[in-house]
Amino acid sequence: MTACAIEPTAENGDDDPTPDAPCAITADGTYAARLARDGDSWFPERWTLDGPEPYAVPLPAHQPEEPGTEVQPMADGRVLIRRLSQRRHAFSLLYPTGPGTGELLLGAVECPDEDTVLRLLPPAPCGQRAYAVAVGRRSTALWLVAGGAFGPEHLAEIPGRCSGGVWLDRRGRMLALDREVGGRTKAIVVDLERGGEVSPLLQIAAGSDDRLLLADPDSGLLLISSDAPSPGKPRLGWGVLGSSLPVRFPESLRLADRALTPFAIQPGQVLQPESCAVGLRIDGPFGSWVGVWRPADRRLHQLTAPDGWLAGSGLWTEDGVLRLPYATEAEPCGVARLAVPPADGEPRGGGSSEGAAEVAAEAADALEPEAPEPVAPRPVPLQQAPLARLVTK
Repeated sequence: MTACAIEPTAENGDDDPTPDAPCAITADGTYAARLARDGDSWFPERWTLDGPEPYAVPLPAHQPEEPGTEVQPMADGRVLIRRLSQRRHAFSLLYPTGPGTGELLLGAVECPDEDTVLRLLPPAPCGQRAYAVAVGRRSTALWLVAGGAFGPEHLAEIPGRCSGGVWLDRRGRMLALDREVGGRTKAIVVDLERGGEVSPLLQIAAGSDDRLLLADPDSGLLLISSDAPSPGKPRLGWGVLGSSLPVRFPESLRLADRALTPFAIQPGQVLQPESCAVGLRIDGPFGSWVGVWRPADRRLHQLTAPDGWLAGSGLWTEDGVLRLPYATEAEPCGVARLAVPPADGEPRGGGSSEGAAEVAAEAADALEPEAPEPVAPRPVPLQQAPLARLVTK
């Protein structure tokens, strides 16, 4: 079991570690938060993104923050902060109060086991709650750290060591995690409305490591990392939530001596997973830049990132504009709007109109919001199709 104890705070009455992007953005794109630097000192900073021009509000506390401190924006404009001191993780909500910073103490989670690592999960779709996982030696504890009634609440204990964290729906009910058990990593779904009930999500091959990197609730598009097609060498692939079609591993997502990490999927493309544009961070020997790719296309577009890009951060608008936050000495709070090449046209390579319709219909079944008893999404399979027959574009 993951040994963590809760420490409630009176002020909160009524009211693997996965590398984090340098800037966290709310699911609706309204706010962002990051740790900014002033000389050798670090302080939280909130960005407002939904106005005519972005602007930043510094939220310094009475003393500088540690470099590893996590911050996350909430939908109401407050910023959640996690501070670590002597294996004690303290959570607070920060907000501007004229010239100063207000702080609402939420409580703390204490992890006596020095091998336990606690980190925030990506912002929840609702923007009103925040979650964290405490990864221990043999199990992972799931915590609600903001938005509960009485401070941090322990929600579930999941066997195995979990990494990642991807939301699969707009309600914030279905959470995907990558769980390591017996030396293999497989993506699972945790149902937060059923006491943390766990079900499999990715079952690509018995001996493969299968991770979920990104998901779009509107279209059902999933971005996946798996070494199933080349054991020991993870490759980027894509599938559709609830589809019976195999995962594809496009050749266009393989670059020699380059690391590709998806960070944003174009929303609003209901029933059109193959048309969704995906933003990727490309890391090479000389820095980071931007990639844009669609399942229906046969190529990866490589684009220059703006100076000062907070690499790995960004969001799409529904009409296909990629917005990238950046900070430079001359412009400490900026958002670049990237001109993205248009799609190549109709779906290709196994993406006939009939095939696309089948994918769309299955995605609709998996994401039907009015179902009285939502269930965990079906696993994306690959056992039914030999690896040699994978559709690669």
